[in-house]
Amino acid sequence: MDYVLIVLGILFLISGILGAVVPVLPGPPLSYIGLLLLHITGRYHFSSRFLILWAVITVVVYLLDYFIPIWGTKKFGGSKRGVWGSIIGLVVGMVFFPPFGIIIGPFLGAVLGELSSGKQSHEAFRSGLGSFLGFLAGTLLKLIVSGMMAWYFVAEMI
Repeated sequence: MDYVLIVLGILFLISGILGAVVPVLPGPPLSYIGLLLLHITGRYHFSSRFLILWAVITVVVYLLDYFIPIWGTKKFGGSKRGVWGSIIGLVVGMVFFPPFGIIIGPFLGAVLGELSSGKQSHEAFRSGLGSFLGFLAGTLLKLIVSGMMAWYFVAEMI
């Protein structure tokens, strides 16, 4: 049974790393499930403190992934309309155009929001660029967290 759990854990970790860059898959939560599967084997165990810490990190990163593009929009000069456009674009993109809508939606939403407030196209584009860079930052953060969980998984087995 331990071998089945280890193989499943490896599959979840691989899915988690893929999910860090593919918007449809929730990367860090899948990686965390991989850690939990290794933990419930009879051979390998993590401390409760370790598991709780990584659970908190997983939840925080998962939530930040939705807010970082909004922050990027604001940081690059986006107005409230640009921020709201980014939020609406994120929701519309996730619902109607998965998986790429989560990338394109916030960008287009921020640009359209800024254009509706009377900003010039270059200012609106800059706001959209902030949203896109926020998406890239969130992706990098998810990749780092999922990669670290994979490293702990392998280190525990060695």
